[in-house]
Amino acid sequence: MVKPFVPELVYVEPKALEYSLGKELISKFEKMGIEIRETTSHNHIRNLPGENHFQQYRVAKSTLVVGLRKTLKFDTSKPSAEYAIPLATGCMGHCHYCYLQTTMGSKPYIRTYVNVEEVLEKAEQYMQERAPEITRFEASCTSDIVGIDHLTHSLKRAIEYFGESDLGRLRFVTKFAHVDHLLDAKHNGRTRFRFSINADYVIKYFEPGTSKLDDRLEAARKVAEAGYPLGFIVAPIYLHEGWKEGYKVMFEKLEALLPRHATKDLTFEFIQHRFTKPAKKTIEKNYPMTKLELDEAKRKPKWGKYGIWKYVYTNEEQEDMKQTLGDYLNYYFPEAKFEYFT
Repeated sequence: MVKPFVPELVYVEPKALEYSLGKELISKFEKMGIEIRETTSHNHIRNLPGENHFQQYRVAKSTLVVGLRKTLKFDTSKPSAEYAIPLATGCMGHCHYCYLQTTMGSKPYIRTYVNVEEVLEKAEQYMQERAPEITRFEASCTSDIVGIDHLTHSLKRAIEYFGESDLGRLRFVTKFAHVDHLLDAKHNGRTRFRFSINADYVIKYFEPGTSKLDDRLEAARKVAEAGYPLGFIVAPIYLHEGWKEGYKVMFEKLEALLPRHATKDLTFEFIQHRFTKPAKKTIEKNYPMTKLELDEAKRKPKWGKYGIWKYVYTNEEQEDMKQTLGDYLNYYFPEAKFEYFT
């Protein structure tokens, strides 16, 4: 089982120490004997240890910056929610295909924000603006928040905040099984806890540093027993040799493990693998030995909302995916809600 994340190097922004969570985290890391450096801003971090890009990239992925979320304007987060709620940025996983490869650029370190109450106050403003409509907030747009929450408990605080809210709902997705500290959170059914799952082939070759499928499914069982509404994102759906059997086994395992009551309020989202030319360049630089298929000639170009072409599967391949996985979903989880395929 993948061990819970512990940073090898910590940077702290001085203003973070004006917040109780900032003080608590730095005290915790000092007791753990982790090297702590000061930085006026995460943008000023330079000269991470390592003799070349390959080494520095890996050090960055195990570096945590304790700082403030200065921009309190929330991004939109369609189709899964109205807004992205910013609790952290970056991820300790090494998923070869991840879109954070390009959005994080040369700064792949992990950042946690200690001004959690200010972020939640801003969420409250957004909720009031849309009242009496329910406003959904996605907590994992720019990070795998569960991957660091055993250290910070920021997500747990947010879960309990939304547990008291009539106007807001929280949702997030994770590839990590370290959920035990979240099981007693007073969520009141207002947080949907989702897991990213995939065929064993995809997890083995393209998702190093994350929890194995069986561990994620066991964590999902615990979360269901704790009464959370549950969801699964099958992503990225990746065509590999034996993919139909691989995804069938995934659904079989899930169906065998989940308690019956959890299947009454279950959601699924399907996302096919896609890439952009800048992402391809970054992926090949960071993971030069990757088996990831990134041949534009085999794909269909699609104009993306950020003004760049992305390469998705052909129409025929997409139909085959939707039909195959849709049949599995209807067979194993006939009561589940299918949210979208993209």
